[in-house]
Amino acid sequence: MTDRYARQRVLPDVGVDGQARLAAARVLVVGAGGLGCPVLQYLAGAGVGRLVMLDHDRVEETNLHRQPLYTMADIGSLKVSAARAALIRFNPEIEVAAVAERLTPENAARYVADVDVVVDAADSLAVTYILSDTCQPLGKPLVSASAVGLAGYVGAFCGGAPSYRAVFPEMPSQTTNCTSAGVLGSTVAIIGSLQAQFVLQLILGMAPSPLGRLLTFEAGRLAFGGFSFHHAPEPANVFARYIAPATVNDDDLVVDLRTLDEAPVSPFGAARRFTVETIDSLLAEVPAPRGRIVLCCHSGLRAWRAARRLADAGQTDLALVALADWTP
Repeated sequence: MTDRYARQRVLPDVGVDGQARLAAARVLVVGAGGLGCPVLQYLAGAGVGRLVMLDHDRVEETNLHRQPLYTMADIGSLKVSAARAALIRFNPEIEVAAVAERLTPENAARYVADVDVVVDAADSLAVTYILSDTCQPLGKPLVSASAVGLAGYVGAFCGGAPSYRAVFPEMPSQTTNCTSAGVLGSTVAIIGSLQAQFVLQLILGMAPSPLGRLLTFEAGRLAFGGFSFHHAPEPANVFARYIAPATVNDDDLVVDLRTLDEAPVSPFGAARRFTVETIDSLLAEVPAPRGRIVLCCHSGLRAWRAARRLADAGQTDLALVALADWTP
């Protein structure tokens, strides 16, 4: 038996049986960036048998201060390709699948169904809700996290625990990201390491289970916090879910919420242009819109805010699209 795992195999919570469970485990990691790097490194180090990475981005120099799987030589390379090479050098005993794709509502179920645990390291609220909506009916645990500035959180949803949507039924009115708010590499590493810890405890069946728990960290106060959400009820009605751009059809009324400066040409030729603040005027048109209204923006956040306004006004057939860099 290899000595690679000797120091963790002596733990009562691991042992020979636990190491075998790790070797048999399959984990999907969506996002190979600041959070994904420590998650992947520690899961690979622990001997998780199959890691599936899903990320469409390429390595940039601005990534390097917080994404230690990559080097200057990797700039311009697909993250999943560079990460796979690094992980295999690190632990050639495991299987690592590199998928250079963006997670969408169209492909989510295919990837989630084939694994035991799903890790949300994508730093996208749209992706988080898509994964939660996919994991919940399939009974797959979802370990989701976010880190911006000097703070972050990690939680374990679905898989018998309430979904992310049950805990956070309403999206925030606005969000920040690493580009706009900055981030300290060590803070991201702490949150990503906690994600890996949650995943390992789930695979090993350690008590207490991280399912139904959310842990926060604030570096500015050197403080940990969190709460249990075991009894959070699933929402009775979800007024709008994210759909894949390819599933938009000719009968849909498509609204592109991006400005002309952002996107002079919409990928949907018949799309109407409104903002979140002017979306109410859509309902004043004669004739009133019938059928499904599909709301689009870059990240999906403005689409959700506009959908909330339409839902409050009585519209019931709504869908959301996060366009990001998608093109038809």
